[in-house]
Amino acid sequence: QVQLVESGGGLVQAGGSLRLSCAASGRTFSSYAMGWFRQAPGTEREFVASISSIGLYTYYADSVKGRFTSSRDNAKNTLYLQMNSLKPEDMAVYYCAAGKVTTGRRDDYNYWGQGTQVTVSS
Repeated sequence: QVQLVESGGGLVQAGGSLRLSCAASGRTFSSYAMGWFRQAPGTEREFVASISSIGLYTYYADSVKGRFTSSRDNAKNTLYLQMNSLKPEDMAVYYCAAGKVTTGRRDDYNYWGQGTQVTVSS
């Protein structure tokens, strides 16, 4: 089992940058694929990015490709999401999640953090 805690959210102007972190408990972090999802009010939780267990493979939603970068430091049990060139439509609660496969499907992830709010002003 793994527990996840996101941090790094906040208010940023359009065009700015934020880096989200996701701290994981337990000694098995490196065995999990990790994902980032986001949910804006009144919408479904949507896939943002995923990264394989040792960071060899990353996948991104088309809406963030070229602007967001997911990385991980298994020695620190931490997942990151670097977000550049932020747009108002990126505003949402961002969640990290852990699972056994590197996919964009919510149902493939077993463990979720509580989320961190990202607000982008235009």
